[in-house]
Amino acid sequence: MAHHAGTDNRVGITGTIPIEILYAAGRRPVDLNNAFITGDAMADIQTAESAGFPVNCCAWIKGIYGAAHRLGIREIVGVAQGDCSNTHALLEIWTSERVRVHHFEYPYPPSRIRLDSEFQSFGAVFGASRSKAEQMKVRLDGVRDLLRELDDLTWQTGRATGAENHAWLVEASDFGGDPDAYESRAETFLAEVRARPERRPDVRLGYLGIPPICDGLYDFLASAGAGVVFNEFQRQFAMLPPSDNLTEQYLRYTYPYGVASRIADITQEVARRRIDGLIHYVQSFCFRHIQDRLIREAVDVPVLTLEYDRPGPLDSRSRTRLEAFLELIRGQQRQSPAAP
Repeated sequence: MAHHAGTDNRVGITGTIPIEILYAAGRRPVDLNNAFITGDAMADIQTAESAGFPVNCCAWIKGIYGAAHRLGIREIVGVAQGDCSNTHALLEIWTSERVRVHHFEYPYPPSRIRLDSEFQSFGAVFGASRSKAEQMKVRLDGVRDLLRELDDLTWQTGRATGAENHAWLVEASDFGGDPDAYESRAETFLAEVRARPERRPDVRLGYLGIPPICDGLYDFLASAGAGVVFNEFQRQFAMLPPSDNLTEQYLRYTYPYGVASRIADITQEVARRRIDGLIHYVQSFCFRHIQDRLIREAVDVPVLTLEYDRPGPLDSRSRTRLEAFLELIRGQQRQSPAAP
């Protein structure tokens, strides 16, 4: 689809960035991860491999390249620090293809002063003042309050499912490019969820890691009587609960800053949500796989690690492993006296 210069206000993003600044500048962020995984994912990967991307590189990197190509996006913000080193090469490819590329960098280690200065320069690039961006944050926090309720309805009463929680929170990384439309859909959805009966899954699971590239994980778990009551990164993408200002919000966001802040968040939520076991999803060829050991050592509930490379259905080996994992947890529940 051809776009004429000056009429296309879309800006592709390779990961979660301060979308408040883009919206304050009258731009429309498009999270390329969401565009990839909800579109024709295999076709997007094939586009990238046809363009010379190696077969054994992360499928998400190839997918976001293919999605940007398919959507005709010509301006992109890449998370150059705080996501993945593959993003650097991806930004170089786009630059060579005359795509307009901007960088956003999360300070590592986290630093309030450096993050403030990054906001300053990022706002200057798009012509959005800090006060406009903070006003936009207040506007988006109204939408995030709905998502906080949805998250509560997931773990407190089981009225919302783990799959619904996942889908809504993931989309909050860019609010579908239209916060008003997203908000009205969320209000309609919440009205329906509030009216549902409570559901108590017999096994309460947490999901850790990036969203799964495989289809059917949440449905399979639900059919086996397990409920996902915590989606780690999805909740981070949705910025729950909202913070006082942009700097606080993006400093508290655990995804870009290493495993220690993640572990603190995970252990807190395991206790708060009374989680029986954790599924840690890792993407093939991803550095986060190395952190699996640190997470396992830090939590006191069983952890099952699932690894996938390309999009496709949940395979039979994973199903068997998940069934065995649920059986292990149920065995532990039978041995220990029920909590009051």
